[in-house]
Amino acid sequence: MCYMETYESWLASEYIDSETKEELRQIAGNEKEIEDRFYKDLEFGTGGLRGVIGAGTNRLNIYTVRKATQGLANFIISEKGQNKGVAIAYDSRHMSPEFSKEAALCLNANGIKTYRFDTLRPTPELSFALRELGCIAGIVITASHNPPEYNGYKVYWEDGAQITAPKDKQIITEVNNVTDLGQVKTMDEAAAVSEGLYHTIGQEIDDKYMAALKAQIIHPEYIQKAADAIKIVYTPLHGTGNIPVRRVLKELGFKNVYVVPQQELPDGDFPTVSYPNPEDPKAFELALNLAEEVDADIVLATDPDADRLGVYAKDTLTGKYISFTGNMSGMLIAHYILSQRKAAGTLPKNGALVKTIVTTNMADVLAADYQVKLIEVLTGFKYIGEQIKFFEQNHDYQYVFGLEESYGCLVGTHARDKDAVVAVMALCEVAAYCKLNRKTLWDQMIEIYETYGYYKEDLKSITLKGIDGVEKIQSIMNGLRNEPVKAFGTFTVLRMRDYKADKVLDMSDGTETKTGLPNSNVLYYELENDAWCCARPSGTEPKIKFYIGVKGKTLSDAEEKLKLLTDAVMGQIQ
Repeated sequence: MCYMETYESWLASEYIDSETKEELRQIAGNEKEIEDRFYKDLEFGTGGLRGVIGAGTNRLNIYTVRKATQGLANFIISEKGQNKGVAIAYDSRHMSPEFSKEAALCLNANGIKTYRFDTLRPTPELSFALRELGCIAGIVITASHNPPEYNGYKVYWEDGAQITAPKDKQIITEVNNVTDLGQVKTMDEAAAVSEGLYHTIGQEIDDKYMAALKAQIIHPEYIQKAADAIKIVYTPLHGTGNIPVRRVLKELGFKNVYVVPQQELPDGDFPTVSYPNPEDPKAFELALNLAEEVDADIVLATDPDADRLGVYAKDTLTGKYISFTGNMSGMLIAHYILSQRKAAGTLPKNGALVKTIVTTNMADVLAADYQVKLIEVLTGFKYIGEQIKFFEQNHDYQYVFGLEESYGCLVGTHARDKDAVVAVMALCEVAAYCKLNRKTLWDQMIEIYETYGYYKEDLKSITLKGIDGVEKIQSIMNGLRNEPVKAFGTFTVLRMRDYKADKVLDMSDGTETKTGLPNSNVLYYELENDAWCCARPSGTEPKIKFYIGVKGKTLSDAEEKLKLLTDAVMGQIQ
C-alpha cells in the first residue's frame, strides 16, 4: 500500500478518532507532508520508538503506541510473564501521560498487570521500580533531550536495563507482526482497576529510591562539614528532576541549593530553551545568570527525563564558569570513587569500570592505575546495564562505576540505566570534598589531567532528514567502509574497527581480528598518539555522528590537536 492509500485508509477507518482525522484533513493536498507521515511505519528499534508527535504511521500517537504495546504484550505472554506485570513511567513532554495510560490499558486488555506512576518520574526511577516490584518489563514515555515536538517509548526488561539481544530483536519481530490496528487490544480504565490489572504507584517507590541513592555516599561527613559553605545552582530544564534532585540534596544536608525559577516547573514546550539538552551551552544561560548572582560553586542541569547531567564549575583564577563535558564530569566522579574507596579499603579486588567505545580513553588509564577491570561496550547505556547483569550471573566482577560520553553515568546498581539524580548527588559530594581542600571542581579536573594526560573529545553531528537523508547517511557509511581511510590529515590510522563486520583491520599489515562486540553499524579508527575517531548513525535521530578524541601534553596542546583532527575528519566526509 502506498503512502497516499494509507493516508486515505486512516481517514476512512472507524477505528481512528475524529480528532486525528481532522488533523489529517488539514494536510490534504500537501503531498510531501502526507508522504513523510505515511511512507513507513515509525520504526520500533532496539530501544523502542522515538518520533514527532502527530497523526500518521510515521508519527508517535496513541495508535502507534498501542501497536508497539500490543507487540510487547504478545512477547510477554510468550514468556509467561503477564502476572509479573509491567512498570510504567513518563516525563513532562506533550502526550506523555496519555501515551503511558494507553500503554497500560493495552497491556491490561491482554491480561498483563501494570504499575503506573501517579505523576511524572525520572527514567532511572523506572529502572529501579521495575526491579523493586519484580516486574517482567518496564516502559518509559520520554524523548530524553530531543526538541519539544518529539516523544518516545523505551522498553526495559526484568534486569532493569533497556532491552538487549536477543530479546530486543524478538520484541521487534512481535511489534512488526502487528500489521492491522484491529489486532490491537485496549480496555476501559475503571474495568482494568476493578479486575486488579491497573495499579498506581508513587511515594512508596520514591522513598525506596531515595534510600538507594543515599546508600552510595562514601563520606557523608564531608557533606556535613561543607554543607554551609558550598553553593549549588540547579535547573531541571522543565523536566522530571526538580523534586528528586532537591529532595536528595536536602536530605543529605546541602543548605544552599538555588533552583532556576523560570525552569523549575514541568513544561512540554520547554519555553526557555530551544533544545532541552544539558550538552547545549544555551540551555545553561539562565542557570549561569543565577550562578553569578549567588556566587555558586557549581551549576547543574538535568535533561527532561533526568538521566543526563550537565555541569559548570567556577575557575577561581578567572572567576568564570567552565563547562564540563560528560567525559570530564564522569572522570571526576570515577576518580573520586576509586581513590576514596581505595583509601578506605572498600575497593573490590575484582572491581570493574565500564564505558562505551566512544567514551574518553582516560577511563582506560584511570582503571589501570587503580587496578580495576576496564570493560568497553557498544554505544548505549543499556550495554553498561547489561554488564551488571552478567557480573551477577557469572560472579566474575563487581561493578564500581559506568559512564558514557553523552553526559550519562551510574553510581551503584540500584538502577541499570544512567541516573542523573545519583550523578548530581555524587558530584556534589566531590564538590564538598574539594571545598574542604580549598579547591574547585576545575582545580580537581586539572590535577587529574596532570596525572593522566590531557584527554579531550568532541562530537560533530550531521542532520539529514527524510528518505533522502537515510540514503545519504548510508552512503557515507558505505564509502568509509568500502575504502578504508589511511589517515585523517596528519593523523595516521593504525587500526580500523568495523563493528558491523565484526573485524579489526590492522593497517600496517592487513591482518584482521574480531571486535568481540555485537553487530552494530559503527566504524572506529585507532590513530597514532592516542588519538581516535568514530562514525556512527544515530539510533534515535536523523543524524550521523562523528566522535573525536585526542591526548595532549597541556590543555592548549590538546585543544590544538582536537581542532586539527576534527577539521580533518569533517573534511574527509564533505
